[in-house]
Amino acid sequence: MTQASSANHLTVMVFPGTQTLPLYAAQAIGAFARRGLAVELIPAPSSQEQREGLAQGRYQIAHGAADQAMAMVETAQADAVIVAGGDDGFNHLFVQRGITTIAELRGRTLVADAALTGWSFVLYEILRRHGLARTDCTIEEVGAPFRRFAAMRDDRTKAAAILNPPYAIHARRAGLRDMGAVTDTVDRYLGTVPYVLRGWAQTHSDVLIAYLAAAIEGLRWACDPANARAAIALYARHLGVTEDIAAEMHAIATDPAHGLAPDAAFDLEGFRTVLRLRADFTGAAPSPPERYVDLSWYRQALASL
Repeated sequence: MTQASSANHLTVMVFPGTQTLPLYAAQAIGAFARRGLAVELIPAPSSQEQREGLAQGRYQIAHGAADQAMAMVETAQADAVIVAGGDDGFNHLFVQRGITTIAELRGRTLVADAALTGWSFVLYEILRRHGLARTDCTIEEVGAPFRRFAAMRDDRTKAAAILNPPYAIHARRAGLRDMGAVTDTVDRYLGTVPYVLRGWAQTHSDVLIAYLAAAIEGLRWACDPANARAAIALYARHLGVTEDIAAEMHAIATDPAHGLAPDAAFDLEGFRTVLRLRADFTGAAPSPPERYVDLSWYRQALASL
């Protein structure tokens, strides 16, 4: 492999789900290849591996919760930066059958990816709005959504978890109780975003711009009604789900109000919620958004289309 081709080979860690459709599409329609990129998508077992792998150079780009990039900056002292928007996370809170109110989670074990990042802060905010402190529950860290679903499915003492599709769909069909979209409680929220190390972005600007342009092209293709059947087939193949589940996921992804953000636009108001929740539950003073975000590469990518 030549030095140039090596630089254009990207190992990207993602949490497979509704939010990864644009990347599957970009691969399928050749949007990466036309720009000279070879992109390998690696499923994330946990946000910890995603953050550590990015910091150590195992992955060049990560797609995960916006708060994960903030955690890298604040906790790991790594200069991570969010480079585009994405979605609101598509997350719902699920509880075990027999539980009817959030208040009934007092004294129970809740499963999360990591206790001090990402969607855990959303979980704590939901608890708080129902009169519960984080310390009123036990938080068990199990990792990615597929692991959280499996933990609840296999052990009824695991009382609650935040899940997104397809695992939210699996959970509903398994009889777990859907307590509703988390954005119904916390309002606007920035969910999955692409983030990178700032130093890597500065030395690989052309590669990052090409990657973002290809991802936006994939997003446009996936959300075009003319491509619905092909997009559903991508979900089914990449996620190993049945066609009906894939169709339900596609409907969620393309919903005009709550689906994937058009052209991966960055939701600043949603990100302010992320900032506020991290500050509330870590006790740290909130930082300005620009500490964690640089959309200059995204703007160049969009202008190239």
